Amino acid sequence: MKKILVTGGAGFIGSHVVDRLVSDGRSVVVLDNFDPQVHQGKKPDYLNKGAEYIEGDVRDEKPLKKALKDVDVVLHLAAKVGVGQSMYEIKEYVSCNTFATAFLWDHIINNKLNIKKFVVASSMSIYGEGAYSCAKCGSATPYLRKEEDLKKKIWEPLCPGCGGALKPLPTNEEKKLLSTSVYAITKKDQEELSLNIGSSYKIPTVALRFFNVYGSRQSLSNPYTGACAIFSSRIKNNHAPLIYEDGLQMRDFISVADIAQACVLAIDSDKLDYDFFNVGTGRALTIKEVAGILIKLYKKDLIPEVVNRYRVGDIRHCYADITKIKICGFAPKVKLEDGMRDLAEWGERVEAVDRVAEADSELEKRRLKV
Repeated sequence: MKKILVTGGAGFIGSHVVDRLVSDGRSVVVLDNFDPQVHQGKKPDYLNKGAEYIEGDVRDEKPLKKALKDVDVVLHLAAKVGVGQSMYEIKEYVSCNTFATAFLWDHIINNKLNIKKFVVASSMSIYGEGAYSCAKCGSATPYLRKEEDLKKKIWEPLCPGCGGALKPLPTNEEKKLLSTSVYAITKKDQEELSLNIGSSYKIPTVALRFFNVYGSRQSLSNPYTGACAIFSSRIKNNHAPLIYEDGLQMRDFISVADIAQACVLAIDSDKLDYDFFNVGTGRALTIKEVAGILIKLYKKDLIPEVVNRYRVGDIRHCYADITKIKICGFAPKVKLEDGMRDLAEWGERVEAVDRVAEADSELEKRRLKV
């Protein structure tokens, strides 16, 4: 039987994957530092009793060595998450994400551990803007939108060739990577380090580019996590969700249950080895639509507050083309309505401290919000 190490296995995504692996009869060990920003200073009550838990940091040799003992498969989910926060906690994000991944691989390689599979969580953020087409120029890959346009509330990116209007398209894995935040750069580092080292040492390695993940166990008191959790925290506290720009920016929202499915596929199938894959639904939703769905599910009489302001480095549209991973056997199974209902039911049962205004104030103070 394969023994699987899940780094970050006590967190939102990791805990769901651990549940799936344990229910399949796998031997699972979790290494997690129980980051106070995520767990609010206490261990969650959802931890699966069928897994072994080691409290420690990937960057700490002693707990890492213990966690890797007799392990066949590494699922590396541990990371510091938060686009805005990454722009001022630069050293912390590079250390937690880039350096920790390097430290993990260094330990594996230089101790000659017999790892048979390595799966790393990457992110859609590494693309920057998604894919677009221009009626005049064809395919287009815009980088950051111009500040003078954003100040005029021109939210849609313009063609870098002719300056004309662009049409958003599903983003496939061949799209040029144009990361627009420190967080995105560190996720790209995690992916590229892993694929390079895995290939060099003939350790089958897979990078999964997660799109916008939502579901139960998201930290509702962490203002730097995903949009659905941030909206839930606001709504639970009878505060209107704050929406940047005009709310029509599009993303691809995928249930954490489907993310767990993709992780297990990557562990078990050799069809994904030495490659990178989008993990999304292929469906584009506006941020405003998502806020409206959650307000309805929480049964609150609120209207999303569209602030018509922007954050430095934010992208406009990005949703997944999942053709590549579908060929390997993945298909999202959770309907949006069902997945969002699961999140709202979880949200009703847990505490949610609304720290969104505090986080926004920090961005504004640092001129990262305009």
